[in-house]
Amino acid sequence: MKIIILIPIYNDWQSVKKLLEKINNEVKGMDHSFSVILVNDASTEQFTENLPNLSDLNSIQIINLKNNIGHARCIATGLKHINENEQFDYIIPMDGDGEDRPGEIKLFVENFNYHPNKTIVGERVKRSENILFKICYFFHKILTYTFTGKSIKFGNYTCLTKSTIEKMLSDKATWSSFSGSLAKNCNDKATISSERGKRYFGPSKMSFLNLIKHSLAIIGVFKFSVLARSILFVLVYMFLIYQKITFIMLIPIFLNILFLIFTFIISKRESLNDMNNSLSNILIIDKIK
Repeated sequence: MKIIILIPIYNDWQSVKKLLEKINNEVKGMDHSFSVILVNDASTEQFTENLPNLSDLNSIQIINLKNNIGHARCIATGLKHINENEQFDYIIPMDGDGEDRPGEIKLFVENFNYHPNKTIVGERVKRSENILFKICYFFHKILTYTFTGKSIKFGNYTCLTKSTIEKMLSDKATWSSFSGSLAKNCNDKATISSERGKRYFGPSKMSFLNLIKHSLAIIGVFKFSVLARSILFVLVYMFLIYQKITFIMLIPIFLNILFLIFTFIISKRESLNDMNNSLSNILIIDKIK
């Protein structure tokens, strides 16, 4: 089997070098071919090629983008490039900062040996961030489930089949939200238990504001389901309070409408045309191994 590990990166080169070394050590002795493709999101810091011995990785490439486009779009661009230009059996997208643990690659491999035609997701069972982030992330999951009916417990760290990738690349939602698009386009998934690791270097780039955008991007994938649920909520709520309506009692309805507005605004980020033209944003591809 040929597996390509896809890693979006913005400036975090120190972490990437450590990650590559750990991936190399984890795949040692596995009866599969592993390659790594990094998508450089127009980093402002330069990559220096003082890499350790990575003899167990078949190849390493860096796709350098002309313009910064963001995490989800980097993954979408990488998926499109690989699907059109590389030979592969599976793609494993993962973060480049150490929070997706290389030690779990073997769990993906063991799982696709039993489920060769299924996409596999790393279902998060434990996180390493501070308590405030964990609380915010808990509300993110509750919010997503409440408005979409989808329990999305996975992020980028997955093992994708060709058929899943082709479905995702034909859906504009992939340009805005990787996990939202995967939840929409792949119902029959296998799972592994995934523990979120700690960043190798520096603070997390997932701020509270970014987490809100992340939530809205996922929810936006299911915006028409959200609209239907919101209308149902308003109708039921109005029926319950119609005899004693006050301004304060109308606040939940105003908040619901405001939430819908933001959801539809964020969903405008979805674009099949932009995704189809994403390879034109590639400046150069460096083959470093």
